Amino acid sequence: MKSFIDEKNYFIEMYKDPFNKRIRIDDLRGNLHEAINKVEELAVASQVEKLIIKGRREQYATLLEKGYQCEAMIDHYFLGSDGYFFCKYFQTERRNSKYILKENEIVKTVQALPQNNETISPPKEYKLMLVSEEEAMLLAHLYKQVFEIYPTPLHDPEYIKKTMEDGTIYYAFACGDEIVSAASAEINFAYKNAELTDCATLPEHRKFGLMKILLEKLEKQLKIKGIFCSYSIARSLSFGMNAALHQLGYRYRGRLINNCYIFDKIEDMNVWVKNLAE
Repeated sequence: MKSFIDEKNYFIEMYKDPFNKRIRIDDLRGNLHEAINKVEELAVASQVEKLIIKGRREQYATLLEKGYQCEAMIDHYFLGSDGYFFCKYFQTERRNSKYILKENEIVKTVQALPQNNETISPPKEYKLMLVSEEEAMLLAHLYKQVFEIYPTPLHDPEYIKKTMEDGTIYYAFACGDEIVSAASAEINFAYKNAELTDCATLPEHRKFGLMKILLEKLEKQLKIKGIFCSYSIARSLSFGMNAALHQLGYRYRGRLINNCYIFDKIEDMNVWVKNLAE
């Protein structure tokens, strides 16, 4: 749930996420020391396990001084200025990653792959579509099949409709009467960035490179809207998704430890970034 704290000396944009036992601060302005003290009070009162602050370059030293660690960054996130994911943990187990060595190996293997901007046309029975509110039920059904657990309620068609009203774009491939692959771009118009997210393909349809085509289509729409900072946060254990982002020209920018519940457990998430203006 998003909320704002607008005090005399500071401003906080906050997202409370009880499902993932975390609070995410999307922006801090004004007196940084007072603002950080406030969000930490809220974190303790809410009994969260992780606090994330999206900090600016000029806030970097202060956040380190306050005991935060930088886990990842996004180039040009704040209207061209870099953004950093600073994290503080309130539970030891939440801080410790069980899969760090395996995830490091996946990133290393992915980065050794050649980047390839060529796409192969899928079989003619696959129809590319810009998803409208009328298809929200079909989209929710896809997400329910792919993800047993997901950090946002994409199983609910009404939630999907609400995100569309807020400016999120969904592209999908349909096969027959079923949506079999989909992805979205969640746009932050204030800071001119967008997250490519909600990527899902049914297992039996994963051999045709559908996701790569969807992400490229979303990128074209972002350029039309004047959005050039594109990023994605992928499951660190998913070789295929990390490889797809690397091959599309995204660069690895760090890992968010035990960031959210997805698929069947709490997972680390890799951050990938691309400047669409290049």
